[in-house]
Amino acid sequence: MSALSGIKVLELSRVLAGPWCGMTLADLGADVIKLEPLEGDDTRGYGPPFRGDISAYFASCNRGKRSIAIDLRHPEAKPLLEALISEADVLVENFRTGAAEALGIGYAHARSLNPRLIWCAISGYGRSGPDAQRPGYDFVVQAESGLMSITGPADGAPSKVGVATVDLATGLNATIAILAALHQRARTGEGQYIELSLFEVQVQALANIASSVLFTDAEAKRCGNTHPTIVPYQTFDAADGTFALACASDHLWHRLCALIDRPQWVDDPRCATNSARVLHRHWLIPALAACFAADTVTAWLARFDTAGIPASPVNGVRDALMSELATARSLRIEDDGIPMVASPLRMSASPMAEPKRPPHLSEHADAVCAAHGFDAEALRASGAIR
Repeated sequence: MSALSGIKVLELSRVLAGPWCGMTLADLGADVIKLEPLEGDDTRGYGPPFRGDISAYFASCNRGKRSIAIDLRHPEAKPLLEALISEADVLVENFRTGAAEALGIGYAHARSLNPRLIWCAISGYGRSGPDAQRPGYDFVVQAESGLMSITGPADGAPSKVGVATVDLATGLNATIAILAALHQRARTGEGQYIELSLFEVQVQALANIASSVLFTDAEAKRCGNTHPTIVPYQTFDAADGTFALACASDHLWHRLCALIDRPQWVDDPRCATNSARVLHRHWLIPALAACFAADTVTAWLARFDTAGIPASPVNGVRDALMSELATARSLRIEDDGIPMVASPLRMSASPMAEPKRPPHLSEHADAVCAAHGFDAEALRASGAIR
């Protein structure tokens, strides 16, 4: 039995942060019903590529769910929504601040219907404060949180990260909070209200960079593929390509010195410790680069592997997906012709749910309505559902 078997989740969110949370809960075995607007989640149209009517983007964050397209403003939709809320364990939403209350389905009303409900609200900048009404999108928050300012070449322009990392981190934090709230409810019998914002999640996720700014009150700088406080921890060019090298301890540095036949560097005050290497990187990095340029990526990686030094090629996404490692770990999955990337979670006593393709728009409307005593055809005729 999966860990969340029997848990019912209503997902009233769109695009990525909320859907990523919903998909993670579905992977863990929850029954996730995705309530979409009549035209569907925005990401259904984010393409190409498509497989039939399902976009690759939508497929990335919506597997394992059931879908009903519903007009939440329609008066005949409210009784169905209230019935769903009354039986739900979790509700995930990313409405604009005040929108749920305007629809008559805010947390206070939901709690009156179901005191055990765990309500998770995701917003761009928080449900209170000066920016509570602003819409939040990953790209904008990457810029505003400082993430773009530390991403990209040191001598180039700020750059976004290549995937919507703010949304993904928010979805995962939402999942953590929901799991904690379920644990708390098992003790108290009471649900609770959870709130997360993209901005707060990403500022916290600046981790050591944010901590360094707080320690020094100095602005963080872009470092490209180097690291501000670890050396050598970056990419290097070999004779025929590029590899990544991570010497994150003095012990690994000693191994590297032996590997490249520079034993004198172990005790050289300019590079004997990581702090010294950081201060003297202007000398050390060119010296290492000259050494690595003398042989191929394959040759260097083989040497690093033998010495137990972390290093890797700089793969393309296809290379990573089709790699021997991804194959061995069963990361590529497929259902009904829709290829997907599997959950990375491995749980010995509670296996992940069997992978199911993402739903077609309102594919499960009839079943969801029938299970709660509603006539889907009548609601469809009235325009309340699709």
